[in-house]
Amino acid sequence: MPDYTGSLIDHLNIAVPDLARSLAFYTPCLAELGIVELLAFPAGATSPSQPEMHGFGRGPKPFFWLIADGAAGSNMHIAFTAPDRETVRAFYDTALAAGGTSHLPPGVRDEYHPDYYGGFVFDPDGINVEAVCHQPE
Repeated sequence: MPDYTGSLIDHLNIAVPDLARSLAFYTPCLAELGIVELLAFPAGATSPSQPEMHGFGRGPKPFFWLIADGAAGSNMHIAFTAPDRETVRAFYDTALAAGGTSHLPPGVRDEYHPDYYGGFVFDPDGINVEAVCHQPE
């Protein structure tokens, strides 16, 4: 089995229609995974047409960006790596408390592999967000 513990995502930008609402959802949920806001750019900071942007990550590099830019993407999914199953459950519970809705509660998804443990929520814009641990219990 490959070691997924170091795998996160290089980066992903999500355009959201209500940036304040998305920040209120993602900030506490991602904190459960040790992911925090590292950079923020006001609209026009890097070019005249650039919208407001907030970058989240671990360490020095942001890999998840929320972009104030119109309608949310449809049929979008993102999965964040969690170090253990307890963290998957904490992420899921925090996501629900922050305004998300349940898609699939934390559990083993052996259709992927025997140690795949994921919890899925829909964020306030309907994006399918998952925390997953690939380690055995």
